[in-house]
Amino acid sequence: MADGARTETGDQIAELAAGVRARQALGRSDGLNRLFDYLVDCAAAGMRPKEFEVAAAVFGRSSAFDGAQDASVRVAVHRLRRKLDDFYAGPGRDEPMRLCIPKGEYRMIAESRADAPADGAPTAAALPRRWRAWALGAAVALVVANLAVWAVFWTMHDPDRPVARAQASAPWSGLLKDGAPTLLVLGDYYIFGEIDEQAGVDRLIRQYSINSASDLDDWLMDNPRAMGRYRDLDLYYLPVGAAFALRNIVPILSHGAARGETVRVMMASDLTPEMLKRNNIVYLGYVSGLGVLRNPVFAGSRFSVGDTYDELVDNVSRHTYRSQEGGPAQGDATRRDYGYVAAFRGPSGNRIVIIAGDRDMGLQQAAEAMASPDALKALGKSAAPGDNFEALYEVQGLGRASLGGRLVVASPRTKTDPWTAQPNLSFPVG
Repeated sequence: MADGARTETGDQIAELAAGVRARQALGRSDGLNRLFDYLVDCAAAGMRPKEFEVAAAVFGRSSAFDGAQDASVRVAVHRLRRKLDDFYAGPGRDEPMRLCIPKGEYRMIAESRADAPADGAPTAAALPRRWRAWALGAAVALVVANLAVWAVFWTMHDPDRPVARAQASAPWSGLLKDGAPTLLVLGDYYIFGEIDEQAGVDRLIRQYSINSASDLDDWLMDNPRAMGRYRDLDLYYLPVGAAFALRNIVPILSHGAARGETVRVMMASDLTPEMLKRNNIVYLGYVSGLGVLRNPVFAGSRFSVGDTYDELVDNVSRHTYRSQEGGPAQGDATRRDYGYVAAFRGPSGNRIVIIAGDRDMGLQQAAEAMASPDALKALGKSAAPGDNFEALYEVQGLGRASLGGRLVVASPRTKTDPWTAQPNLSFPVG
């Protein structure tokens, strides 16, 4: 009788596991997928593996494995458990049964969703993470709200002010009249912690190939000996130039506040392809922080990214525009940076506006140009902007202070549909 029950449970687990694999719920990590497959196979065979057995079968550890000194198995199982929780809280939320790994054990079981915590009821451990994830956005939103209130006040009291004139110019006039909600998207960067108690190391790391907690999970699963040394701290940072860019652009977007609407702010790391269909998007940040916007921006652009994100190559003139902001300061010497702006239609006819820079000076110059009625007028003459244009600005500066900028390239974007085309795009790691 016990064998029959076990066989039924094994079949059920195998069926649920096939659904998880089909929906790629575990990401690209070979290590995480190997661990998942091993635990599923053990469940099908009615086995309850020990920690050292998991270490040997999944991570190739020798018989000398000591769980007291090597936490890789425990960390890996914790990460797998969290991946399953995320899947059943999201894409698999409607599944009547789910896979789970009981705390303190190394086995896979199937349980009814009626036995699991109700959807939408976060665990105590999840609450700090959710709070930290919203903290950066909430702080920025507060700044945006204050800027918007003052912008609306001055615009209503003096329609001839630069803000009102900029709002009446392309591309803002079309975006502000559009009925779709607008998202102000800020290019952010993921950082994680390195902890080495023996060496006394405790520092933050920005790794170009690791751009989210999920990426870190995948990397650790493929590099199990690093587990315990690198940790997700749920930390992100914004470029300094984004703060100055907000000062210029938020008053433009505050048009909707007069109708009781609010400026909606989010981080680029949280932007999903689905959001690109339902919202107008205004991006502020570095070229390297575009996230899911990167491919559509460059699919329809005359520019491509060079060996690094500090290089933009004009594929029409074959000229390379290289920022000097990426290296160490050279005393009091001025340095050159570039700002990039673009406007084009989204996949459902919504509007996308990109305001980016190689570095801080370029970002600030791009934001100033897109908030200046005179600069928008000059851009209109050069590129006939409206729903489909792009431009590049050059700026000379000292430190982060601009000493003056100029428009160097302006033209309509290519006729390539960035949402359906499959161009052969390549981008540097960082």
